[in-house]
Order: sequence, then structure tokens, then C-alpha cells
Amino acid sequence: MPFDPPLNSLGFPKPPAQTRVVVAMSGGVDSSVVAAELAAEGYDVVGVTLQLYDHGAALAKKGACCAGRDIHDARRVAESMGFPHYVLDYESKFRDSVIDEFADAYLAGATPVPCIRCNERVKFRDLLETARDLGADCMATGHYIQRMQGDNGAELHRAADPVRDQSYFLFSTTREQLDYLRFPLGHLRTKAETRALAVRHGLSVADKPDSQDICFVPDGNYAAVIEKLRPGAADPGEIVDMQGHVMGQHEGVIHYTIGQRRGLGIGGLAEPLYVVKLDPDARRVIVGPKAALATRTVPVREINWLGDQPFTAQAEWEMSVKLRSTRPPAPAILRPISETEAEVELLTAEEGVSPGQACVFYAPEGSRVMGGGWIWKGR
Repeated sequence: MPFDPPLNSLGFPKPPAQTRVVVAMSGGVDSSVVAAELAAEGYDVVGVTLQLYDHGAALAKKGACCAGRDIHDARRVAESMGFPHYVLDYESKFRDSVIDEFADAYLAGATPVPCIRCNERVKFRDLLETARDLGADCMATGHYIQRMQGDNGAELHRAADPVRDQSYFLFSTTREQLDYLRFPLGHLRTKAETRALAVRHGLSVADKPDSQDICFVPDGNYAAVIEKLRPGAADPGEIVDMQGHVMGQHEGVIHYTIGQRRGLGIGGLAEPLYVVKLDPDARRVIVGPKAALATRTVPVREINWLGDQPFTAQAEWEMSVKLRSTRPPAPAILRPISETEAEVELLTAEEGVSPGQACVFYAPEGSRVMGGGWIWKGR
């Protein structure tokens, strides 16, 4: 009587040696451990590192994703574990898909999250297709998030370690992509476990610091990058209050974000002022009291829905939503307008909600990620 062969650790009914997996390697400890663990298990591992931007500007910056040093580190890991490693030039794709939009969003008064667009448009789209072209059964990454098999297919879940959880940055992962992707680190409880695995495999990156900055902004100076990409972007203008009274002058709207308090150059007031709105067309920064930052209604578009039912199957969905990567999920009501657009009502008002940020949906109970979308100004 025929029987089904057991599934390997990546979920395929065949031996690891017959399972090819492309590992997206940034040169950091996380993706290096993924590649080393899979190679040690006997999988047919192929390491791929993306060259995303001009290395000349980044060689002096430690820990920036995919800088020249990081490519070197990824190659050393591949050599030590005995699997092939390739470097792909994605500079033009990265600029067209991520950097240009980042600059334009800031010029429009938004606060973009380029790491999400990079995952969506480069790593999980172009690189994933390259993995398929290489004949891989799946692609694995070092992201801290979990892929679980549910009754209706693969589901996305938060990482076991809430400190490392990267679900906010991966909400736009589609069902089709989720079928192909694997996240071997998502179940680990602490980053210390990852570093211990790196030591066990003798990896040179075991104590390498984590990257903190956006990779193409190696010194954290967003405004300087935008001025270089869009000359004239830092034109001066007025700082005004909510009634339109001029309170001061600024050196470019791109230097400000919603909720900002410091660096306004306005003193001597009984009540501190915050940036409550940006008007790039009029070159105005609008300031007001902290109470003016609070909002309960958030318009969201470009929604990627990962629920089992169609998004518009219900007039309302009870969800928890995260409006910034550093904030915990908060209770909300999600009201679909179309398959890709909705209005989110927060049960408790939040401050500093900014267009350009992501709004990520979570099931009210448990760890499941239900999708998300992009906050915009609304109609």
C-alpha cells in the first residue's frame, strides 16, 4: 500500500539533499545563520546577496544592509559552509522601486517606510523570481516572523520574540509569495539563540552588530539624501499655527515629521508646540498643541489582505492594528471601502499618525497577521 513520504523541515515530501533553497543573504548574522543551518541539515543551498546601491558611499558605514563589507561577509559564510553564493546587481531596480518613491513621499509631506517597499518590490518580487529561475523549491530569509500552515493554506504570524518581530515590515507579503517563502528564525525566543547558532557553526559574523539605519541613508540624515536626489527640495518657508499665524521660518519641509517637537526654533510659549501637518505645496509647517495630534480615524489604501474570507465579505472587522513599528497593536474597527481601501476607526485615539506609514492588521486573539495597508491623507 503506497504511503506519503515524511515532510522535511521546510515542508517538502523529499530528502533535504533533493530540496533546493535560495537564501537571501544580507551579510548579517540572521541570514547567515539561516544559510548555515540549512546547509548543515543537508539542503541544496544557494546564497544570493543583492547589491542595492553605490558601495562607494557606504564602505565606511558598519552594519548597513548590503554594503561592500556585507557582501564580503556573506561570501565568507558561503565558503565556510560549502555552498555557492551569487551577488546580483539590483541597483537600478532598487532606485526605481524604492529610493525614488522615498524621496517623492518626503517631498509630498509623508513619512515613508522604504524597508517595506524593498521587501515588497525587490526581495519578495524580483529576487523571488530569480530563486524560481534557479530551480529552487523555496526561498528562505532571516526575517523574524513565522509562517504557519492553516486550514486554508499558509498563514503569516508574529515572531515568537516580540522584541525582534518584523511583521510590521512584511504585511504586504502576498499569499502566493507566502507559499514560496520560509522564515526559519521566527520561532526563536531571543536574538541570543541566533548568535549561539552562529557560534556553533563557526561563523565570522557571530558577533556582528545589527544594522540600525536605512541602508541608503548610512548616516541617518534623510534630508541630505533627498536634497541630493531632488535639488531644491529644502526650499525655506513659514512655520505657522493652526490659524495660519506665522510663528517662524524653516529651512525645508523635508526636515520635519508629524509629531515632531524639537528643533522648531519656537520658544517662550506657555504650551509646547508639535508639528501637526505638513503642506509642501505652500512650503508650510503647521504646528499646534499635543491634543491636535490625536486621531481616531485613519484612511488606509493599497491593502494586502491575508484573511480566509474576502476583505469585503464583512462591513466591519474587529482587529488590532499597529500604526508604527515601535508601537504595540491597538484595538480598532476596520471598515472596507473596496478590496484595497478601508477606513480604520481606533477605539483609543493615537497621536502622530502620519501619511506614508503602514497600518498593519492583526487578529484580535493570537499571533496571526491579517495584512495591512498604507496610511494616506484621505479624500
